[in-house]
Amino acid sequence: MQADKPKKTKGVFKKYMLKIHLWLGLLSGIIVLIVSLSGAFFVFNEDISAYLRKDMMFHGETDIANKKPIPLRELKDLVNAQITNEEVTAEEVTIPLDPNRSYQFGLFKADVEGWNYFDTYLIFKTVYVNQYTGKVIAVDDILESPFFFSMILHRSLLLKSSVGGTVVGVSTIIFVVMLVTGIILWWPKNKNMRKQRFWFRWKKVKGWRRKNYDVHNILGFYSSILALIVAVTGIMYSFRITMSWIYFLINGFSMHAPDYSHFKTIAPESMETPTTVDRIADKVREHYPNAFSFGIDLEDHENADHHHDNMTIRIKDHEFKYNDSHIMIFDEHSGELLFNRPHNERLLADRATGATYDLHVGAFFGMPGKIIAFILSLICASLPITGFIIYWGRRNKKKTTN
Repeated sequence: MQADKPKKTKGVFKKYMLKIHLWLGLLSGIIVLIVSLSGAFFVFNEDISAYLRKDMMFHGETDIANKKPIPLRELKDLVNAQITNEEVTAEEVTIPLDPNRSYQFGLFKADVEGWNYFDTYLIFKTVYVNQYTGKVIAVDDILESPFFFSMILHRSLLLKSSVGGTVVGVSTIIFVVMLVTGIILWWPKNKNMRKQRFWFRWKKVKGWRRKNYDVHNILGFYSSILALIVAVTGIMYSFRITMSWIYFLINGFSMHAPDYSHFKTIAPESMETPTTVDRIADKVREHYPNAFSFGIDLEDHENADHHHDNMTIRIKDHEFKYNDSHIMIFDEHSGELLFNRPHNERLLADRATGATYDLHVGAFFGMPGKIIAFILSLICASLPITGFIIYWGRRNKKKTTN
């Protein structure tokens, strides 16, 4: 009798796990489905967009070895003179290190009080410019991109970030619990059941319900570890405090982070000339000639909506990755380099938390990682569907029995 107690205990434990798995699945299933499908759609966003926009991204100018880009502030004025029909002016520029690529000026306007996607994002455009002639090549409206739409759907269900982001975050936490309970429920009772749990054995199976059950269990098991990574990195975006916790753990139970606040612009404003930003851009090119791009804020001091302690520039190393980035800090009046921090000198905790986005979309491992992330997202989208079919079948079976 005593030997049966552990078995009974395991049975009761799995029974409760099943209830938790079931009700949490019913509670969050539709959100998990939407977030997973929109995530799958978004995975190849940058790769596809780069291909579709190649005529904008490359200016086609010839003999550039003997030409120099127009000074940045002069170029900004030329751009704004060509987009007078826009409600906002171009103030920020993204500069590619490849001289064959076009400069990109951003146009952005948002209503922080907006409660949904359509009310919040009013203007979001990229102006592609030939930096050698000053001619605007194209104005790309990002709000018309289905990829941007899917990104906001993925992050906040098209609702205000504080509301929709919380709903997505909580649903993702529930999904993590479901992954854990799912593994517990999947775990085979004995050696004979292991064969059936690890792969599809349908030679003698005719009923589609059994096949659906196997699809849910087997795909759920094989995707569980990677799904946990994607889910946890997603939670880090929804609830930023979780990123701080992970930073704390990786950093040896310390919240110590590099402090750059003492690097300030101290030169008088009279030292600044129209070409100071160009000298700064040249220094970035000298230090990181093999990087992909960097951005510079060209907003005039008198029109700035916030105070600048210095000019901080982040240099992006790769086209489709964001974690590998460098930082340079300049005195924005004199153009003097105050600080330079290459990516490989960042703290481990900083690099780990900085890799959140790249891990989430699979870009951390390049194209193979994105392909895996795409397939994984589709599997995650299938789990609520196959799970609901299992629940509905058992529910109807009970009704028939009664």
